[in-house]
Amino acid sequence: MPPFANVLAGFTLGFTSRKKLAQVLRETPSGSSIECLDPARLTAGGITALALDFDGVLAPHGFPAPLPEAQEWLARCSEVFGADRIFILSNKPTEARKAWFMENFPELRFISGVRKKPYPDGLKKAGELARVPLSAILMVDDRLLTGCLAALVAGARPLYIRRPCISFRHRPLAELFFMLVRAGERALVRLNSQGYY
Repeated sequence: MPPFANVLAGFTLGFTSRKKLAQVLRETPSGSSIECLDPARLTAGGITALALDFDGVLAPHGFPAPLPEAQEWLARCSEVFGADRIFILSNKPTEARKAWFMENFPELRFISGVRKKPYPDGLKKAGELARVPLSAILMVDDRLLTGCLAALVAGARPLYIRRPCISFRHRPLAELFFMLVRAGERALVRLNSQGYY
């Protein structure tokens, strides 16, 4: 696959899904984070499997392991869903992260060997592995034009994290870059949905 093909796909697929993305943005509370997500309420809403981004959702960019509060939340989710129905769908599945999960949540799986988000391949693979319909998978991501868009394209459910995990102390340039990317995505989705783009 050509370099940056997923970025181009984000713009083209984002344009075709612009109204749905705008709805996701409108319906997401400004303080949303994973700590706000009650696993029992998710299952009551028909969610039977989770696909989680790593950077911004479970930890700041570049961290090798989830933050302690994210670890606690993952433990609660494992009790409710079963760890074999929780997937890490990250465009950066590093070996250090895989090793941490193998030691702490060995049944939880990384989705790899597929095209990067926003392509729906990773979510389709998660559905096959969990043996659940895509409509029962919740994709949790801090990016509109990657994970949330992949969920819309696949027929899964997106959950946008508007209050991502950030650490300017550890990776100031990366965090600033992704802060600008997120803001740019929100602006583009708003413009797109109003017919200005």
